[in-house]
Amino acid sequence: MNKTEIEKLFGRMHDMHVVVVGDVMLDNYWWGEVERISPEAPVPVVALKRRESRLGGAANVALNCRTLGAKVTLASVVGDDADGKMLSSLASEADINTELLLYSANRATTTKTRVICRNQQMMRLDAEVSDELYVEEEHPFIDMVLRYLQRVKPDVLIFEDYNKGVLKENVIHRIAAHCKEIGIITTVDPKKKNFLAYKDVTIFKPNLKEVAEGLHLSLTVINKSELDKVHEKIHEVLHNQITFITLSEKGVFYNDGSISGIYPSHIRNIADVSGAGDTVIATASLVYALTKDVTLMAEISNIAGGLVCEEVGVVPISKELLKEECEKLLVS
Repeated sequence: MNKTEIEKLFGRMHDMHVVVVGDVMLDNYWWGEVERISPEAPVPVVALKRRESRLGGAANVALNCRTLGAKVTLASVVGDDADGKMLSSLASEADINTELLLYSANRATTTKTRVICRNQQMMRLDAEVSDELYVEEEHPFIDMVLRYLQRVKPDVLIFEDYNKGVLKENVIHRIAAHCKEIGIITTVDPKKKNFLAYKDVTIFKPNLKEVAEGLHLSLTVINKSELDKVHEKIHEVLHNQITFITLSEKGVFYNDGSISGIYPSHIRNIADVSGAGDTVIATASLVYALTKDVTLMAEISNIAGGLVCEEVGVVPISKELLKEECEKLLVS
């Protein structure tokens, strides 16, 4: 690529409309200092200095798509509680459409509270309900999403699965089938429970741990040949067009049935890997929808995932920084 082509690609991201469906979370950060050990137990006493709430889970994927310039609609089920309202408010402030958020009296909004001192996470407190949606929530949610897809016809739909109950099999099958019927690109960030439920999707993006758990494999050797075999196993069941596997510090693997390869990670000062997968699926979805180029998709999303690992906590990608890195690393 040359610099003009990169500029054009990043400029066209503003023309895209993405719907993100999945498990949303509220990420809370409590920043403080430790100066003594508690007299009550051998644990540090944290003097809190600052508190912050951020969009997490599928909401962070939506935020990454938005910071890259796309129009974004978030579809999920949250608790009818203060945390659910906070999450909706943060999404609205980020210019993310929340009309497909369904409030439920049967479940609490998932929250993850991280206690951080000197840029190191000391503790995480999770509050969540991971039961599958009740029927009285499931069917209204499906109907609401399908009507929206039929009316608006977005460019891409991302399934973001964290095993928190929103993406149960019927929800996945109904929405994926409708997307296929009306020609919407579908991309998936799966988890173990519904790993093999995402049939006929465009891009299936697990990480190595999810592949091992989902296919019950022992992946002792990680190379192109072995990962090509993994793609064949996944494709045999899901009939997905592209398998895209994140390999942590080893980079990313891609296979679309005709070409495959591994792009190694670029050297980074890693501060926190939280949220890197969210950035990768968001970037990959947009780049592929715009270019239909699987190698370019892998290259750019690999760079994006590495960049967010240099930040503490779950943060979205900076579009300008990503563009600068692409110009530095990809311009021939």
